[in-house]
Amino acid sequence: MNRAIRSTASTASQPAIPKVPPAEVLGRLAALHAAPIATLKQQWRELYGKEPPPFSRSYITSRLAYRIQELAYGGLKPETRERLEALGEQLDGGNVVLRRIRADSHPLAGTRLIREWQGVEHVVTVRQHDFEFEGRPYQSLSSIARHITGTRWNGWTFFGLKGRAGA
Repeated sequence: MNRAIRSTASTASQPAIPKVPPAEVLGRLAALHAAPIATLKQQWRELYGKEPPPFSRSYITSRLAYRIQELAYGGLKPETRERLEALGEQLDGGNVVLRRIRADSHPLAGTRLIREWQGVEHVVTVRQHDFEFEGRPYQSLSSIARHITGTRWNGWTFFGLKGRAGA
């Protein structure tokens, strides 16, 4: 009985999250890009009911954009959320550490990476556990970049897989 009283009290102390009218969504999304970071953090407090995380402006902006749409149109259906959680359990067996490791750190096998260097086009094929260049296997993209240029390069950067937003 004591637990019931505590949970009711903690629910009552949480601030009410305002609904966002669907007619306001586009305007609010457009305003996010021009808003100062202090305004974005205030919106976070209003829309999430807690302090914003100490992350970059782009992170906060993208999460606010999602939250605005979620409050206007609704979030994921409970069935969808449960299905996603079940699929996640299948992939990582419930290991929280594995969830934090990016699954997309290696391009899919069969992907062709094309880079022009000094007027010559170089093609690398991604394989399951290594890379193929000029018919030879290489363990890393950096070794291929070194072979092509004659100098040390970060292979991910050389082939354009790192250093771009969203890469």
